[in-house]
This record gives sequence, C-alpha cells and structure tokens, in this order.
Amino acid sequence: MINKVESSKVRCAIYTRVSTPEQAEGDFTSLDNQREMAEAYIQSQAGNGWVILDEQYNDAGFSGGTINRPALDQLLQDAEANKVDCIVVTKIDRLSRSLLDFARIADILDRHDVVFVSVTQQFDTSNSMGKLTLNMLLSFAQFEREMIAERTREKIVAARKKGKYSGGPPPLGYDTSPEGGKLIFNADEAARVRSIFDLYLKHESLTATLTDMSERNWTTKSWTTRRGRYRKGNSFQKASLRRLLTNPVYIGKVLYQGDIYEGEHKGIIDPAIWDRSQRILKRNGSNGGRRVRNRHGALLKGILRCTPCNAAMIHTFTKKNGRLYRYYVCGNAQRTGWANCPTKSIPAEEIERCIYDRIRAIGSDAELLNETIQAAQKQLANQVAQVDADIQTSERQLKELKKEQQYLLESIRQGGSLASKAAERLDQVTGELKSTTIRLNSLQRQLSSLQNQKIDTEDLTTAIANFDPIWDVLLPLERTRIVRLLIQQIDYDGEKGTLGITFQPTGIKVLVSEATRSEDEAE
Repeated sequence: MINKVESSKVRCAIYTRVSTPEQAEGDFTSLDNQREMAEAYIQSQAGNGWVILDEQYNDAGFSGGTINRPALDQLLQDAEANKVDCIVVTKIDRLSRSLLDFARIADILDRHDVVFVSVTQQFDTSNSMGKLTLNMLLSFAQFEREMIAERTREKIVAARKKGKYSGGPPPLGYDTSPEGGKLIFNADEAARVRSIFDLYLKHESLTATLTDMSERNWTTKSWTTRRGRYRKGNSFQKASLRRLLTNPVYIGKVLYQGDIYEGEHKGIIDPAIWDRSQRILKRNGSNGGRRVRNRHGALLKGILRCTPCNAAMIHTFTKKNGRLYRYYVCGNAQRTGWANCPTKSIPAEEIERCIYDRIRAIGSDAELLNETIQAAQKQLANQVAQVDADIQTSERQLKELKKEQQYLLESIRQGGSLASKAAERLDQVTGELKSTTIRLNSLQRQLSSLQNQKIDTEDLTTAIANFDPIWDVLLPLERTRIVRLLIQQIDYDGEKGTLGITFQPTGIKVLVSEATRSEDEAE
C-alpha cells in the first residue's frame, strides 16, 4: 500500500483507455467498467484517506503504443501542477504498452512525488519491489505488443500476396468495402483516372499534364475513414501524379515491398496503355518530360508520332563539316533497333516544310478545308463531352454533400451523444461543399467557353490566311507557338508515306482572335 504521506487526503485520479471508439459506445462501455473497478478500489482505501478526484481522464480510441493522448496529456499536466497524488488504473497496459514510454511517464511521476497503482495487479510504485514488478510486467506487455505487430505484418503480407487490399487511403478510382479488405470500383473517378493517363500519353510530360489537370480542378482522392474522419483531396503535384501513373492497382494488381501480385479488384487502365506510360516515364526520368528543352527550334517536337509504332518521334541532330543536320527519329526504333520500325527517321527540315505546305494548301482546297473543319469539330465535341461528364460528377457530389449537410444539421438539433461528432463532420462537409461548388463553377465556365468555340470555314480560312504571309519572318520560338496552337498531333507513316494532321480547335480560335486584334490595332 501507499506510504506516501502523513496528510489526511490522497487525491486519486482514475485513468481509463480503450483502443477503438467502438469500445466507448453503448450504455455501459469498457471505460465505464474500468472506472467502476478503480472507484471500488479507491473506496476500499478510504480509511487511508484516499479520495476520488472529480476530473475524469478517459481516452477513447487511442493505442497504448503511443503517449500522444489528450486525456493522458492532461493527467500528466495535473500531476506536474500538484493536483494529483495517486494515479489508479485497472491494468498497467491501460497507461502504456511501451517500456520506454512508461519510463518517461514514471520519471515525470517520480519527480512530482505521484505514485501509480494497478487495481488488478496489486502493486504500487512507492517501493522498490513495486518498481521491479512494474518493469517486469511492462516487459511482457511490450513483448505482447511486438508480437501483435509482427502477426499484423504477416497478415498484411499474406493478404497482399492473395491480391487483397490491406488498408490505408484508397487510390483514386476506387472506394473501400464497408467490411474492409476489398476495393470497390468507383465509375466516376475511374473515368478521371483514364483521362489522366490519356493526357499523359498526349503530352508525354508531367508538367504539361499537371497544367491540364489544374485547369480542370482535378484533385487527389477525397475519402472518409472507417472512423468517420474526412480526408480532403489535394491539388496534384509532380510526385503525386507520378505515384498515380506508376500504381499497378490500375491494371488490377497490388504492390507490396517491391513485389507485384495479382489483385482481386477490377483494373481501370488497359495494360497496353499502362506499359506505354511506364516506358515514357522511364525515358523522361526526372527531367519533367519532353518539353523541357528545345534548343534547336524543333518545330514538331512533342506533336510528331510514328504511326506504325504508335510512338513519339524524337528530335535529334548531328554535326558534319561544321554543319548541323536535324532529324526526327522514331522512339521505338531508337530503343529497340531500326529493324523494328518501317519509318525509322526523316530529315527535320523536310517534314517541317511539308507540314507548312499542307497547312497553306488547306486554304485553297475546299474539300481539304471541309475535312479539316469536320475533324476539328469532332475533337471539340469530345472535349465538350469530357467537361460535361466532369460537371455531372460534380453535381452528383454536390447533391450528396447537401443531403449529408441537412442530416448533420438535424443530428445537431436533436442533441445526444453523436452531436459533437456531427458538428465536427459538418465543418468538413461545409468545406467540401465550398470546394466542389468552386470546381463546378469553373467547369461550367470551361464548358461555356468550349461551346462558344465552334469552328467554321471562316475561322479556319482566317487563321491560315494570317499564317502564310508572316511565316518566313517569324523567329523559331514564335513559329513553334503558332504550330502548337494550330496542331495537336501529326501522325507520320514512313512506310506508306502518309501524313495525318489533328488540329487544335481552341488554338484556331486564338489565332483568329490575334489576327482580328492586330487588324484593329493597325487601323
């Protein structure tokens, strides 16, 4: 027993803890049981002057493996402030499962002359035998904790090898099953994941892909934990985009400690698209992609592709007798050998001049002009459809958030034990409502802008008419800008000798606008 003081009172603080919030729910919880046992023990020592403090120190949903617990923090502060003489728990692992952590707690208690009593283990720390017994019990408690952690790790490894989801934030495109251990396909987010891969294959650059994603206000996964805590998605950065693009979960696999296993979940991305993305990422390394440098004014860099290999054509050069010779080389031929590509390479000046002549010829060929307009209108329609799909997704999310907001407000009005949790969640929902509304407004503006960019014969004729006369006097950088505004992609088949040009509808409008503004300024 405690021989602490000769004073009339020993102020006893009861500390209780459970590892999960579920254990703290119901009419009579584990916390209540622990407190009753501790109160009964203190009352049995009333003859020695023991009294129960009114202050309650309860930690619900906190592991014994950490000392970062609000009630424990308050208890130690009160001990340091000389408000507590004795701390009572039902078992020592309620206070800590870590020998190192308990040593820190014991040091604080010793310095402030506060003793510690365990009800079921019948010892106190006011004597050397109690301290020895405590250290022995803590050693076994820590051993048990480490064994549990080891078994948990083994369980995770086994689950991963079987392709199961073993916890943590779900990836974009999936939700977690309420029962846990499984990923559920999220159709709205899956469409966004496919669009992200398409954008990267289009740009072959993390930076350029991020620019497009930022304009669409796309963020990382927003989700709610099993404990009801909301985690809001953040703007994509290069690191998070690279993690998404290299996550094998999107081809129906799981990654664990460097090994890839077949997953139980449904894949989102076609394996061919995945493999192509990985090759581009590996080729670009950490330099941000193919638009980082263009020192030699490569007019078609980033937009020219080899049709037979479905691969980008890379700008390269060589010097001979002091003269620079530029080429576009098929990336597939460069990586796997010339025999694997019918296109191989083409002189840069030759194909650049050919593209210039093709663009100039559109203005004088009615049939070609009509075909180009139809292709541009089709591409614009695809962009409109993508933004419209994003708007519908945002509207559904907004509707669900408003419904949840009303439910939470009603829960708060009714009061009760869940009112505080409802108030906390309401703050999160309000923030999400605000960000979703901003995103929806941005998408609606983007849709309106696209719908106003309908391409007609006059637009394309004006753009090409202003393209031709000034071409020879433009600097290489300005030529590149104009070509990128006009053209999204060029497909070249060296075996058949064919060229296919995909125009940028929005770029055509920009050139028309610039031409109109220049005429107004000239007047």
